[in-house]
Amino acid sequence: MNVSMRVFLLACFFSLIALACVKWSSLQAAEPQPRVLMLTESKGFVHAPVKRTEGELAPSEVAMRQLSLDSGAFTLELSQDASTAITKENLKRFDVVLFYTTGKLPIKDDEMNYFVNVWLKQPKHGFIGIHSATDTLKDDPRYVELVGGSFNGHPWTQNTKVAMTVHEPSHPTVAAFGKALLMPEEIYQYSQFVPENVRVLMSLDMSGSDVKRPYHVPVAWVRSWGEGRIFYNNMGHRPDTWTNKQFLDSVLSSIRWTAGLTDGPTAPNPELSAAQQEKAKKDCAAVGITDATVAAEAAAKAKAREEQNAKKQQDKKQDKKADPAK
Repeated sequence: MNVSMRVFLLACFFSLIALACVKWSSLQAAEPQPRVLMLTESKGFVHAPVKRTEGELAPSEVAMRQLSLDSGAFTLELSQDASTAITKENLKRFDVVLFYTTGKLPIKDDEMNYFVNVWLKQPKHGFIGIHSATDTLKDDPRYVELVGGSFNGHPWTQNTKVAMTVHEPSHPTVAAFGKALLMPEEIYQYSQFVPENVRVLMSLDMSGSDVKRPYHVPVAWVRSWGEGRIFYNNMGHRPDTWTNKQFLDSVLSSIRWTAGLTDGPTAPNPELSAAQQEKAKKDCAAVGITDATVAAEAAAKAKAREEQNAKKQQDKKQDKKADPAK
C-alpha cells in the first residue's frame, strides 16, 4: 500500500470518528439529564427501604444512586430534610421530585404553596410518589389532591402475594411490568381517591391475590398538573423490591416521563375504575367474600382489640392493687 493510500485511509478513519463524536454530542444535547431530588424523610412509620443505619444510605437510596450511575439518564440528590429540600430556592435546581416519605413533613406553608401551585405546574417538571407518599401530609388538601389519595389501611401486608393487572402496558411509566405481575408486596387502600382526577395504570387483581376485597384497589396512576406531570406507584415497601429490575426500570421510565422526555396519556379514566370495581365484587363473590363479610370481619377485629385493651387496663389495675408503689 503506497503512502497516498495510507494517508487517505487514515483521513477517512479520523473523519468517521469525528462524525460519530458529533452525532453523540448532538444526541446528548437533545436529551438532557433530568435533575432528580429524592426525599426520604419519615415523620411517621419508617420503612426499611428508607432507613439509614450507621451513616450508610438507605436501601432505596443506594438503589437510586446505582440506577443513576448505571443508566446515565439522570442526576440524583438525596435528602431526609424536607425543610431545606422543599424550598423555592432549592427546587430551582431540579426537574423531578420523588417522595418516599411519611407523616407531617416540616415544609413551610408558602414553600408548599410554591411547590404545588408554581414549580410543579411548569413544563418538564414532575412529581413521583412511591409507596407511603400517600401516607404523607394527610392533613394538607393541596398535597392530597396532588398525590391522588390518602392511606387507609393495608390488608395486603408485606408478605402477602398480590396479583396486579397492568391496564396500559404501553404507557412508559409501567411498560416494564408487562401485562401482569405476581409478587409479595404491601399494598394500600385509599381514602380521598377520586377516579375522575387520575388515569389508573395498574390495579390489584383480586382473583389472583391471597387477600381479597370486593372493591377496586388502584396500584399506580398518572395525572397532569398544569403543564407538569405526576406518577404514583404504591409498590416499594419491601427492600427487595428495590432490587427488582422491573421495578427499577419503571422508576427510570417514570423519571423520563415526568420530565417530559417521553409521552404517555394522562386523561382520567374513571370508567376503568368502575369496571374494576365490578370485577373485584364478582371475583370475591365467587369465593364467598362480600361487603357484608368484610364488615363482619372488621367488626370482629375491632371487638377483639377492645377486649384486649380492656384486659390490659384490668391487669394494670390488679398490679397496682397488688403493689401500690407501681
